[in-house]
Amino acid sequence: MAIVNSLAPVSGTQHSISHGGYRATIASVGASLRELSFDGRDLVVPFDADELRPKYRGATLAPWPNRVTDGRYELGGEAFQLPLTEAARGHALHGLAVWLDFAVTAESTSAVTLEATIEPQDGYPWRVLVSVTNSLSDDGLATTVTATNLSATAAPFGTGPHPYLVAGPGRVDDWTFELPAATVLQVTPDRLIPTELLDVDAAGFDWRTPRPVGDTFVDHAFTNLSRDGSGVATVRLLSGDTGVEMAWGPECPWVQIHTADLPNAELSRRGLAIEPMTCPPDAFNSGTDLILIGSGASTSASWVIRAI
Repeated sequence: MAIVNSLAPVSGTQHSISHGGYRATIASVGASLRELSFDGRDLVVPFDADELRPKYRGATLAPWPNRVTDGRYELGGEAFQLPLTEAARGHALHGLAVWLDFAVTAESTSAVTLEATIEPQDGYPWRVLVSVTNSLSDDGLATTVTATNLSATAAPFGTGPHPYLVAGPGRVDDWTFELPAATVLQVTPDRLIPTELLDVDAAGFDWRTPRPVGDTFVDHAFTNLSRDGSGVATVRLLSGDTGVEMAWGPECPWVQIHTADLPNAELSRRGLAIEPMTCPPDAFNSGTDLILIGSGASTSASWVIRAI
């Protein structure tokens, strides 16, 4: 239930939910997954309620995940320029919802729905209502993001989450990873601009058979995912016999994987970012899997995080 304070923490109003051994806290700024645990074991890298959210940790990414190169794109013959929010590389990063303060619209002991409106602005002149529902069950934490276009013309859209998963003790290097992806999107080493799709074995990123992450650096989008009969793709991260997995349906044909490398060795590679996405990096330019939400229409994407 909501924790009411006269002055909200830096990460916003805190919404705590639980079911069985699962506990989660959703912070209202960016509808961010601040904590998720099972029987006291962290499944994501947490952050403090009164801490400025580090590295988009747990944020809801909309109306695009990942990057728009140079913040520029064209749609319907019109050119648009977004604010550059990744200053070091000169891109527009992770959408416009990540710093919005989402308001609660429904809440119970095991579920909470938050929503916020992306207002028309320079570079994105559409009004889009974003609703995020997090619910706990025996199957883990299910998240659904629904976007509704409140504008008169079709709005370009993509979404995804940004959790850093934790398998157990140690760091990313120590854990065994399973990623059922056949191809990876190569990027330039300096600005991470997409270049070409390669087979994962040729690129050195083949985790279709589980193996340790080791000291490999990854900050890439993967696709051509193997799925079960229901269209669900599952990624697993293991520390011995325990760990965590994330699963999602065909609405997310891409997943960004990042080993969270930082200059500070103490903070580096504490969790593995696993970000199912409805579209790849720079989809506003390539058009690949870009969703155009018609006026008054909605689109949704869902994913689940569960303990192993």
